[in-house]
Amino acid sequence: MTDHHGDVLVTGMGAITPLGADVEASWSAMLAGASGVTALEEEWAERLTVGVAAGLPVDPASLMSRVEARKLDRCEQIAMIGSREAWRDAGSPEVAPERLAVVLGTGTGGVLSTLGQDDLFEESGGRRLSPYAVPMLMPNGPAAWVSMELGARGGARTPVSACASGAEALAMGLDLIRAGRADVVVAGGVEACLHPFTLAAFAQMKALSPRTEEPAAVSRPFDVDRSGFVMAEGAGVVVLERADFARARGARVHGALAGASVTSSAHHITASDADGQIVAIEDALRSAGLAPGDLDHVHAHATSTESGDLAEAEAVRRAVGDHVAVTATKSMTGHMLGASGAVAAIAALLTLREGRLPAVRNLDDPDPAVGLDVVRGENRAGDWRAGLVNAFGFGGHNVSLVLTGSRG
Repeated sequence: MTDHHGDVLVTGMGAITPLGADVEASWSAMLAGASGVTALEEEWAERLTVGVAAGLPVDPASLMSRVEARKLDRCEQIAMIGSREAWRDAGSPEVAPERLAVVLGTGTGGVLSTLGQDDLFEESGGRRLSPYAVPMLMPNGPAAWVSMELGARGGARTPVSACASGAEALAMGLDLIRAGRADVVVAGGVEACLHPFTLAAFAQMKALSPRTEEPAAVSRPFDVDRSGFVMAEGAGVVVLERADFARARGARVHGALAGASVTSSAHHITASDADGQIVAIEDALRSAGLAPGDLDHVHAHATSTESGDLAEAEAVRRAVGDHVAVTATKSMTGHMLGASGAVAAIAALLTLREGRLPAVRNLDDPDPAVGLDVVRGENRAGDWRAGLVNAFGFGGHNVSLVLTGSRG
């Protein structure tokens, strides 16, 4: 493998997921085959046709000052937590403000504040609304707050492409650095929308699993007994750097974002489309300067819906081949929507660094129609060199990322 368009290195990682309040805890739980899915015990859950979700193991407001937390929607809180961890992990690089950008994607933005403030308005009138209501509900809020904390003046951007948002943020960061418009980009995805309205809306379109017994067993990508996805919340953030900039400052390198592609299927507002996904995968490989045979593993989008899992499996078989090992960490985290692609990218980087590919949880009876080497039972050890991360969203948004191990 040789450099292609110049390496973009990953020097920092941060995450808060249903499995843990930081990267180390989340990764350890993945390797242990743990589950962040639990029963919904709130009173309002009785009105829903779904009974499980994957919330965070800690209240993000408890991880910051009360004054700060009151200004921020929950998605902004977890974006700040993930970004702070990633920035610390990168060693807080010294970079000119105009050469530092922030790109944080989200599917729903501050929907909890939107719904909560609307309830307050209906009950008590406009004078009771928070003066921060607008900054709390706007989707660009997470990127804006992080940019202000870091003093980033190279742009604060917000891709909103449903479940592809976080992965698209990484792709946008790659483009900014390759185009010479930034030296460092803080990129990732965030989602916090566990609310009776959003759960009911997704359930109404038959996307969520209606099962309630044994919550940890509900999310089961690639299994014949899958019944829909489990809604989750979380954030994943990485620090991307131009290779020569990172090396000049002696940065510790986790790996490289070698290539990326963002395409649209123009097919259906919610249905998956293998043909469109193939275009994204093939274009990401070209972006990385790699051939299909160079890939050795895939972190699949694999939400635990039959149509989605099978479309992606077809796309991987046709674009890459069946030689790759495949994992699906949503079996443990649930589906973090706009954060999922960024968290998957972090998991891919850790696989490359530590040589361990997490096994898919709940894969008791693999669907023979998948036709891929899906890792089950035990984590798989190996000399992993290049991984593909897929993220696909309602609206026909397709994002594929290619990550490789550190090249110095």
